Parts: sequence; C-alpha cells; structure tokens
Amino acid sequence: MTQNLSIDSNRLWASILETAAFGATAKGGIRRLALSAEDAQVRAWFRSACEAIGCSVQIDSMGSMFARRPGRNPALAPIAIGSHLDTQPTGGKFDGVIGVLAGLEVLRRLHEAGIETEAPIELINWTNEEGARFAPAMLASGAFAGVFTEEYGHSRTDRDGIRFDDAMDAIAARGTAPLGHRLSAHFELHIEQGPILEEEGKTIGVVSGVQAIRWYEVTLSGSDGHAGATPMRLRRDALLGTARVIEAVNRIARAHAPDAVGTVGLIESKPNSRNVVPGDVFFSIDLRHPDDAVLAEMDISLRDAVAEIAAADGLGLALEQTWLSPAVHFDADCRARIAEAADAYGYGHRAIVSGAGHDSAYIARVAPTAMIFVPCAGGLSHNEAESATQNDVAAGANVLLHAVLATDRALGA
Repeated sequence: MTQNLSIDSNRLWASILETAAFGATAKGGIRRLALSAEDAQVRAWFRSACEAIGCSVQIDSMGSMFARRPGRNPALAPIAIGSHLDTQPTGGKFDGVIGVLAGLEVLRRLHEAGIETEAPIELINWTNEEGARFAPAMLASGAFAGVFTEEYGHSRTDRDGIRFDDAMDAIAARGTAPLGHRLSAHFELHIEQGPILEEEGKTIGVVSGVQAIRWYEVTLSGSDGHAGATPMRLRRDALLGTARVIEAVNRIARAHAPDAVGTVGLIESKPNSRNVVPGDVFFSIDLRHPDDAVLAEMDISLRDAVAEIAAADGLGLALEQTWLSPAVHFDADCRARIAEAADAYGYGHRAIVSGAGHDSAYIARVAPTAMIFVPCAGGLSHNEAESATQNDVAAGANVLLHAVLATDRALGA
C-alpha cells in the first residue's frame, strides 16, 4: 500500500514559495532571524498547516514546535522529522526550510492516503538553529538533548543585548511542554551546502556524520587615536591586529587541508570612524574539521597565534571559546533505510560528511539519527542566491517519506 506512495512535488514547492514571503528580501532570499517578527509569522503558518491535517502542536520551553500525528501504538516513542525555519540575515529559501516543509508534505500524504503508522510521527521546527541572532547555533536542539541547560539557553543575548527568553516572550513563542522526550528516530532533509552532489551528478547524499566545530569570540583592545596625528610607531591599532589574526586563521586551516576550514565572519570595529585609529575590535572565529583530534591541534595553533599577535602589537586580548560541537557519526540503520529508499526510486546516491552543523548533530546523542542531502546550485548556501531544483527537493522528500515508513515497519515488527 505504501510502496508506490510519493509526495506531491507541486504542493511542496508551493509551500516553499509561500513561506519565503515571511522575511523576503529584495534579492530573492529570506531574512528570518530566530524569534523575530518574521519568525513569528512562519511559526503561525506552520502551526495552522499542521493542525489542518489533524496534528496536535506543542511548544517546549525553548520555543521548539512539535507537531504530532498519532500512531496505532501510543506506547512507541515518535519517529521525528526535524529541521528549522529560521535563516541567516541574508539567507536563502532552502537551508533548513525544506527539512520542515518536506516533513509537512510527508504528514500530508500520510493523511490523504489514510495510512496509520505504528508509531506517532512528529514534525519538529527547532528554534535558533542558525545561531545568527543567538550564539551558539543549534541552541534549542542542544537543550533538548541535554547539551545546554534551559537556563543557559534563556540567558543568551543577541548583539543588542536582548535575552533569548525575552525574545521568545515578545512573539509568544515560549511553550509549556517539558524540555526533552524520547524519540524512536530522527530524520532531517537538507540541502548539501556544498558542491559534491552537483559535481558528481548525484541526487541524494546519505550523510554519515557531521564534522567537529569550534566557535570563538575575540576582543582585541588597543587605543583610539587621530588618524592624521598619531605616528605609525606609536599606534596600538586593534583592527590591524585583527587583520593579522584573520590571516593566521586562514593559514592554520590551510595547514590542515583538505578537510579543515577556518572563517572570521563577524567583525565590529570601534569607534568605527574613518579618521580614528580603531582601538577596540570584536570578532568571531569558526574552525571545523571532521576529526576531533585535528581540530584540537588547530585550537592550540589558534590560541598561540592570537596571543603572539596581541603581544607583538601591544594589544589587550580576550578570547572565549563559545561553542564546541564534537564530530558526529549517524546511525547505521537509519542511513541504510535512506540508501534503500534512494535505490527504490532509482536516485543516484553517495555517502557524504556534512561540513555544516545541524540540529541532527545534537539529536544523534539521544536518538538514532540520520540526514538526507540534496544538491544546491554551485554548493552555495547562507546566501540569498541559494537555489535547489523542484525535482531534487521532491526526490529528497520521497526518500524521507520511505525512510520514515521503513523505520515504522521495523518498530512494529
């Protein structure tokens, strides 16, 4: 009965375009930061769409939304489909979004076909996956998995000093459901955010795991000075020191090629005046590698380099590691079901490691978890020009549907 079941590609695509209006940018992307007014809009849409097909919707104390379709055996923990609806400041229509909306399409097809699963199926919209407004990333899924405490999550502030819990309350996003519950499995569909599938002509990536990630926040403190009257030999230029650190981050990542990456993505220079030598600079550093041990070596190299640069330039230094996400290896059975579903549809597939962090990285600590990748044009993501084809998104949703159904059959056996 379920072997020939496929999702409605046109309806899924229409949902992607419809929700892209919440926070739409002039360049065709989305600006929908976590717990913003635009996030409130898409959350209301999501709740209404899920309740329209008979799902109950609960929200936990971190604002994550759980839409549950009942199963035949309520004693079984739900099979979860989870991703996120928040975006980067200049984000695209697909990052995270297709994981939630494809999950919605799975629920809609099961509802239309009158299929009763053994276990409940739960669709999750995780709060603040991106970390663009509140650091660290994957904050709510991390709290669900016990990596962060509720108190820690609530205390995070954005660059304007607004607390996470206050931002939740501002859009009525705080729920009363307990933080954390049992899951039989967790699946997440996502664009690859890299070029490999497109380059190799593969439709499906069977994600074997997620590389390790470390985030840092750094402040270099020098002295403001008049740009025309302060001699070069007497300057304590914090922005110059920052430039040297950026070069060091690039050097360290290249020294551990081809798998390592390093990025300085956020810089705030003060007083930020064209004729004042910058006396204070705050910036972020992002280091990643699939091997925890190699990333630890990169961490030592980074700390040594930053300390040396600060001392040589006469700068004060404050460096804090704000996030450590160890390398993750996904569940073998869940991955096998994804590969089997891809084979059944005739989709070309390959094993792949995720270079980006995802909510599934934390949920893998508490439930059997796996991810499905589909190609994105040029590997471009975190960009308004982010693009994926309707056919590839539909293929990923079909694989998601049948991986969930295969998991449900195994639970009912």
